[in-house]
Amino acid sequence: MSEELTQAQQAIGQGKLDLLDQLLKPEVQESLTTLVEQLPKLAEVVTLLTKAYDLAQLVATDDVLKNDTVNGIKEVAVPVIDSVKGLASAAIEAKDRAEVTNESIGLFGLLKLMKDPEVQKIFRIANAFIEIQAERKSQQ
Repeated sequence: MSEELTQAQQAIGQGKLDLLDQLLKPEVQESLTTLVEQLPKLAEVVTLLTKAYDLAQLVATDDVLKNDTVNGIKEVAVPVIDSVKGLASAAIEAKDRAEVTNESIGLFGLLKLMKDPEVQKIFRIANAFIEIQAERKSQQ
């Protein structure tokens, strides 16, 4: 047991000598000097990080805030999800209807379609989109 203790003490002594050897190197001394000069800034950064950590911890453990955030996201997301689902189902239904019929749409059919308010809305959107793209292209 005493032999192990002696070996441990020798190892610690050797470790101290290694540390002293390291501290005597000029680059290590230069680094330590720089570190000591920057201690006020480092203390300020550590204080800010501690405050940020405390705030994050408070937010992470606040069940009321979590529930309010989740409910707020749901209020925004649910209408968007419902709209996307509606558009997707309409597109699928339109595709299915188009595949069932072999009806060809002629010139008079196109003229009739062009009077439809929904088609007019699509044309206005497409026209506005084309104008915006042209404006952006000319600005580049």
